[in-house]
Amino acid sequence: MTASVLAAIASGGVVGFTLGLIGGGGSILATPLLLYVVGVASPHVAIGTGALAVSVNAYANLANHARKGHVWWRCAIVFALVGAIGTMLGSSLGLLVDGKKLLFLFGLVMVAVGLLMLRPSRGPGGRQGGVDLRMCMITGATAVAVGAASGFFGIGGGFLIVPALIFATGMPTISAIGSSLLAVGTFGLATALTYARVGFVDWMLAAEFILGGVLGGGLGMLVATRLSTSKTALNRIFATLVLAVAAYVILTNAPHLAAA
Repeated sequence: MTASVLAAIASGGVVGFTLGLIGGGGSILATPLLLYVVGVASPHVAIGTGALAVSVNAYANLANHARKGHVWWRCAIVFALVGAIGTMLGSSLGLLVDGKKLLFLFGLVMVAVGLLMLRPSRGPGGRQGGVDLRMCMITGATAVAVGAASGFFGIGGGFLIVPALIFATGMPTISAIGSSLLAVGTFGLATALTYARVGFVDWMLAAEFILGGVLGGGLGMLVATRLSTSKTALNRIFATLVLAVAAYVILTNAPHLAAA
């Protein structure tokens, strides 16, 4: 087994663990890992290949969370299907923009999301009420916006989907993590198909990445289940990771923005 294959499997493991733990972070980590660890030369190939790998890994982790009862299926399905429409439109626009500029802009979005997640909860931390028409409409409207952002930036969108689901439905964080994985997988698949049409997916590399992701995802899900008993632990992990990756993305890509 070559060093590049090992790097791809290990990088996929990191992405899978992150998806299993917090329901997001996969694509935003996949792209820099593919570029700087695995050695992919083109940012757009890294985005397309990463989106495909994250999609498959998200579906695998979804099955793990579903067995634990962490998925609110009706909300998850509405969010995934409606959001996929926005993702297709957003990814088509994203192909027209330089990948480094997209990452810089998304870094700013991540800062906002991370700071919001650090705010103390004013409510009971999630309700278990019924899913009515009003909730589905709010979920659908939120999904279109999040899906468009996900496709435009070439990411699965878990960083946005988890807080969006909590906002739209009031579900507990662990349920938002499990439910978000259906949307992460669907959004990633929609983005990957858009990039594949123009030859920006490395299929063999994606398979290696997926293998590592399946292994890492199971471990991440187990850790998430243990931490779900704490009201604030997952929120703090989520926010800390968002802000750390945001700082890296902004600092790495700011020079390219200034040079434009």
